[in-house]
Parts: sequence; C-alpha cells; structure tokens
Amino acid sequence: MWDSETESLGGRESGNGALIPAKHGLKTDGFEQRGQSWFVSTDIQSDLLVQIGEVNFHLHKYPLISRCGRLSRIIYDSHEREPNKVTLDDLPGGPESFELAAKFCYGIAVDLTAPNISGLRCTAEYLEMTEDLEEGNLIFKTEAFLSYVVLSSWRDSIIVLKSCERLSPWAENLQIVRRCSESIAWKACANPKGIRWNYTGRPTKVSSPKWNDLKDSSPSRAVQVPPDWWYEDVSILRIDHFVRVITAIKVKGMRFELIGASIVQYASKWLPGLIRDGGGGSGGGEPTLEELTSVCSSNGNISRDSSSSGGSGSWKGGLHMIVSGNKDDPETIKAKDQRMIIESLISIIPPQKDSVSCSFLLRLLRMANKLKVAPALVTELEKRVGMQFEQATLSDLLIPSYDKSETTYDVDLVQRLLEHFLVQEQTECASSPSRQYLDKNMYEESQRGAVSSAKMRVARLVDSYLTEIARDRNLCLTKFQVLAEALPESARTCDDGLYRAIDSYLKAHPTLSEHERKRLCRVMDCQKLSIDACMHAAQNERLPLRVVVQVLFSEQVKISNAIANNTLKDTTEAGDQSQFQPMVSTRKTLLEGTPQSFQEGWATAKKDINTLKFELETMKTKYGALQNEMDSLQRQFDKMVPKPKQHSSSAWTSGWKKLSRLAKMNNMDTHDDSSDQPVADQTRKTPRRWRNSIS
Repeated sequence: MWDSETESLGGRESGNGALIPAKHGLKTDGFEQRGQSWFVSTDIQSDLLVQIGEVNFHLHKYPLISRCGRLSRIIYDSHEREPNKVTLDDLPGGPESFELAAKFCYGIAVDLTAPNISGLRCTAEYLEMTEDLEEGNLIFKTEAFLSYVVLSSWRDSIIVLKSCERLSPWAENLQIVRRCSESIAWKACANPKGIRWNYTGRPTKVSSPKWNDLKDSSPSRAVQVPPDWWYEDVSILRIDHFVRVITAIKVKGMRFELIGASIVQYASKWLPGLIRDGGGGSGGGEPTLEELTSVCSSNGNISRDSSSSGGSGSWKGGLHMIVSGNKDDPETIKAKDQRMIIESLISIIPPQKDSVSCSFLLRLLRMANKLKVAPALVTELEKRVGMQFEQATLSDLLIPSYDKSETTYDVDLVQRLLEHFLVQEQTECASSPSRQYLDKNMYEESQRGAVSSAKMRVARLVDSYLTEIARDRNLCLTKFQVLAEALPESARTCDDGLYRAIDSYLKAHPTLSEHERKRLCRVMDCQKLSIDACMHAAQNERLPLRVVVQVLFSEQVKISNAIANNTLKDTTEAGDQSQFQPMVSTRKTLLEGTPQSFQEGWATAKKDINTLKFELETMKTKYGALQNEMDSLQRQFDKMVPKPKQHSSSAWTSGWKKLSRLAKMNNMDTHDDSSDQPVADQTRKTPRRWRNSIS
C-alpha cells in the first residue's frame, strides 16, 4: 500500500492508499457486490453499465470520464445519444483490476500491492488514465509504486513478474517484465555477504537469544548465505520469464556453473520425471513464493503491513501476496508446454563444458526425443553431450527408441553421440594453444594422456553398452559392428569388454552363419584378451574355430613371454644388482595384470623348478667327488705297476683309460653349461693322461 503521508497539491489530500482527488462531487460509501454485479453505495442512480466478461459494474459516467480517456472517447464518440452500456472484454487485468481503477475514480482508497500493481498498471494504460486528464492520475501512481517500491525489493520483483504471466502483451509493452527481470538479475549477482533481504530457504532468526549468544555475537557468526540462494525463488517463474531472467544474469557476469545449476533446479520442478531429487525447501516457517501463489486469491487485495492470521507474523517487510498466472500444477503440464520448456532450456544452457552434468543432458535428450523437439535443438543438445561423453553412465545411455525403429534402444543416437565426441577430441587436439612457460614435449605428453584417458573411459562405456544391447534379437550385425569399431584401436588396452559383448550377441543370435560369426569376431583383437578371457574363449563353442586357434596361440605367446621375462629376471639377479630394479618393476607389472589363478599355478611351477635345480647341483657335487677318488686310485695304480710290465696289462689299462677319458668329457660338458669360461681354457686346466694308446 502507498505509504501514509499528507500533502496538499491543488486541493488534493492523501489517505491510506492512493491519493484521492477532493473536487469530485459524488460521495459514496464504497462498492458492494450482488452476485456477478457491482453497485456503488450512493443515493444517485447509476447511469452507466460497464460489462467485463460475465461481471457487470453499475457506475456513473462523470467520475469515469473525468479520469479515463478511453471511456470518455467511447461515450462521446458513440453514434448513440447517450450510451448506457460499454463492453470491455479485452481489458487487461480483468474485473479485479477494473474494480480498483473504478474505486480510484470515485476517490476510494486503493491498496497498492505487489500482486495487483501490474494488472492495475496495465488497466490504467488501457483506460488512458494520463496526466492530461487529471494530475496525479492512476498511471503516474502505479509507475511510481513500481519504480520506488517494487523494483527495490527482491520478493516483490518476483511476485510482480509472476503476476505478469496473464497480462501479455501489455506487461511487455509497458516494460514491466524487462524492469523486473533486470532487478532480479542485479540482486542475484550481488555478493552473498551483502544480502540482507528475505528469500526462500533462509533460516529464521532466533527470537530470544541467550545472553552468551548476545555477548559473542559478531558479523563473523552470521549465517552464511549460499551462492545458490536465488534458485528456488526464480524457479517459480514461467519459462519465458525465467529465460529473460537467466539472460539478464548472464549479461551481469554470473559464473556459468551457477547458471547451469539454476537451470537444473528449474527443470526438476517443471519437467516431471526428469530429476526426482530437485527443489529446495524453505526453512524456519517462512512462506515460500510458491506457497503464497497457491494461497492467495486472484485479486490479492491485502495491505502491505497487515499480519497474517494464524501465522507467526514474523515475516515482515515486503508485499507478501502473489497473483497466480498459471493454475496448472507442474505435475500436470501438457506435452506441448513441456516441449516448449525443453526447447527454451536448451537455448540458455551456458556453452562451457561443465556448466551442467552429462547425466542431466542425457535425461533432457531422452525427453526431447520423446516429445519430438525441433531437430535443430536436438542436434545442438547431442553436440553438448558429445563434449562430456566420458562422464556418461550406462543407465543414461539406455534411451528407448521412440520412433518406428525395431530395436529396443536408440542405437543410432549413441552412435551420433560417439561421433560428436570423437570430433570434439580431434578439435581440441588440433586447436590446443602453445604454452611458452612449459616445455613443448611435456605439454604434448600431458594432452595426449588426458585424451587417451577420456577415450579409454568412453571405450569401457561403449563396451558395456554393447553388452546390454546385444541381447536385443532385433539388433542387426551391422549396427553392432559399426558401433564397436567406431573408436580407434588405441582406446582399448584390453578387449575383454568387447569379448563379453560378442559372446552376448552370439547367445542372443544363435542362427548366425559361419561367415557372420567370423565377421563379428573381427572387431576383437585376440592379443588384447586377458588370461581368463582366453581360457573362456578356448572352451566357447559359439566362437568360430579359427578364432579359437588365434586365442590359443595368443595365450601361448603370453605364457612364453612371461617365462622369458622370469628367466631374464633370474639372470639379472645373478649379475649386476644395478640392473635388478627395472626387471622387478616389469615383473611386478606383469603379475598385477595376470589373473590370480595363473599366478598361483606359476608359483607352484617355479617352486618345482627350483627343487630340480637344487637336486642337479647336488648330483654335480657328488660326481666331482667321485672323479677325484678315481684320479687318486689311478695314481696309486701307476705306482704299484712296474714300467716294464705296464704293457702286459694292456687290456685292463686300456679299458680304465677309456672310462677315465669318458668321465672327463662328461665333466667338461657340465662345466660348459654352468660356467662362462671357454672350453679351451677348461681343457688347458685339466691335464691329459695316457697320451699314448696301447694297442
């Protein structure tokens, strides 16, 4: 309500409400309603009937034509001599606003409130209540109230903007929507530390604090205002007004992640089924703007300073009623309105990559396909998803096929998303700026690592998606193959996921021919399968025989490489210790990538090999002792046998020499296997006996 103050301008006096002219001669006690008709409480009979819809106003010509230029022109420009009936079906604001304007013309106090100010302003403009007819007319009063009272208040600006929903295009032409949007944007971009006004969700202040709280009270202990304090209040607006507010906030320089979060909040409220956990509640018993919308009547004729009955009465300072411009509940919005909301939200999502989550974009894309949103906007949304495709989850990608496709899920959509992702990756690699303060090679390496990491995550996601859609009997082999081969080979370090998808497809399609099965298995690299996958594939009867052979061969190569690496490691341990560390890390990496079952089997085999090596060394030692004993016996025998008679025992001596020579040759072969010395050196160290053979 207009502030109570007294002034004297040209015979006028001010009361509790709008200013009342003092020079009209018709006295009245007010208006009274009888059914669908309004009558003026006066002794003079009414001479004018104003009809607005189904509501009739029995009024007098003079108070109206003295302030309303349109009514004056209609009455005096009419072909009838004195028309007694005027129909105003196109009057903005309806009967409620006209009632207030008529009271103003009769000099009755009118309460200006946030819910009725926009309708009253449009009605005054429609009736042409300008300063040319009367100084201080209704246009001047409503404009002053809008500029100095409404636009300076956070909640009043939102209430007025909400009430403008039923006043198009008058509210747009009178710049009410623009001014309220600008006011809301300025306040939303303000520093949260300087916010002192009420908003939905703000905790209620303690009415009777303790003495210790008063003693320790300081600005640092004040409740911190979160940066998203304005989300809930703005989310009650109609989509076109919400777009106006967000656009104004963007111009003011709001952070893009906050804008994206506000869009998610709005979508959670107005798009049922998109996000179920959205919407913040109010705190401390303060009524939310949405509650005020549902409680107040359409006219909202409540004074600014009046207290609510039955409430705590703690909420003060603000025009606290609202005109509901849309009577539909958000849960019952029609498909046409939902399509308009989705199209508007797509157009205002910030262009930055992480302004909204990929999950939100995919859910929005699901609803866009279901509601047949404009193809250009769907394509734009698909490109946005491609920018963040590595953040997607399998459940978000399982989008049903809403067209006449035979498949359960929209495989072509995922294919397009993957193509947008690859194009975006190539664009980022090609347009990466040079960094002078970093080494060029280090920067390229970091960029390559980030790209490969994103591609690897996408590869795992695509493999999981292929495994899921492979169970669809209507999925053709070509679509499966194209999607599996869309990513480069470097994106997958292990093809176990592809193998699972192929196996699922073979289970669901048992009628595939041999050629089709071979074609399907070409998307998989057998050398990239793990040991467990190779063991499963070797026993898989659904795979072609040639693929099984390739799997067995790759498994044999892996085992051979593992044994070779282990042998090289043992050799390095016997040599220089400085070469030991690289081999340990390589072996550790190999073991970490090997399944546990294979590690246990290899540990047992290695233990048996070490046991055999120990037994072999023991036999070598025993054989060396036997060789020494044989040499000592030979020397003793040479001493005992005389030289002349040496030739007489030629047969026994010859046999002994042959046995000795054979033993020495075996000893030399053993040393060749265990020592690094040349054979020639060993031969020189061992003296030969019995150089002359005896025939």
